[in-house]
Amino acid sequence: MITFCTLFSGSSGNASLLLTDEGAVLVDCGMSGKQIFQALESIHVSPSAIKALLVTHEHSDHVKGAGVLSRKLDIPIYATEGTWYGMESTLGSIPQNHRISITPGESFFLPGMEVAPFSIPHDANEPVGYRFYLPGHSVAVATDMGYFSDTVRNALLGAEVVLLESNHDPDMLRQNPHYPASLKTRILGRKGHLSNENGAAAAVQLVQNGTRHVLLGHLSPENNTPDMAYTTTHYALTRMGARVGRDVTLYVAGRLNPSYLYTIP
Repeated sequence: MITFCTLFSGSSGNASLLLTDEGAVLVDCGMSGKQIFQALESIHVSPSAIKALLVTHEHSDHVKGAGVLSRKLDIPIYATEGTWYGMESTLGSIPQNHRISITPGESFFLPGMEVAPFSIPHDANEPVGYRFYLPGHSVAVATDMGYFSDTVRNALLGAEVVLLESNHDPDMLRQNPHYPASLKTRILGRKGHLSNENGAAAAVQLVQNGTRHVLLGHLSPENNTPDMAYTTTHYALTRMGARVGRDVTLYVAGRLNPSYLYTIP
C-alpha cells in the first residue's frame, strides 16, 4: 500500500509524506518537530515509520524543523550540496552519516523506491523537486517554481500523483498593500512561484500525459484562496476535455492540516 499526502503546505511551512509498506519518507520539514508529530498523529502514522527526510531547498518554510526531526528520529537528511550550504548553519548539529548529498538528475534509492531529484527554477542555492518510483506507480512533488520549465515537465510526465504549485493570483498579489514591490517582483519572476494560471497550464500538460491525481499546493494565504486555485485548474482541465472526478482527481492541499490522503493499492 502507498499513501501520499501533505501535512502542511504554504508559505507558513511545508511537509509532505510518502508512506509505503517499507516505511515513510518526509519531503521538507518547514514546521516545528512538535507540529509535525501532531500532524502525523492526526493521520495515525507513527513518527518511527519515517526513515529519511528529503529537502527541496533551504528556505525556512521548508527546513524549520529539519534538524530537530533528524535528531529526534535518528534519520538522515538528503539535500543537494547547494542546499546544504544554505541551511547547514540553521539545522544545528547533524552527524556526518546523516548528512547525505544528492545531485539533480541522478537517482538514488531508498527501501522500496527509486528517488529522482530534478532541478526547479527558484531563488535558492540548488533547489530540487522529487519524483518517487515505486512498483507500478510514481508520485512527484513540484512546488516553488517561477515557471514550468522543460526540465520540470520532463521529470513529471507520466507521474500518477503530483503535488503541483498553485501559489497566487497575480491580480491579488499586485494589489496587495502589505507586499513591497521587490517582493512582488520576486514572486512573479522566473525564479519565484507558479501562479494559479501557470499551475493550471502545467496540470493540463501532466494530465494529457498520464497524471491521474493533481494536488494543488503552496498556496499563498494573502494572495490566493483555495477556491480560486481549484476553480482555475478545474476550468483548464475541463476545457481540455478531462472530466474532473472521473478522468482526474483534483484537490487543494491544506495550509495547516493534512491534505486528502491518496491511497494506492
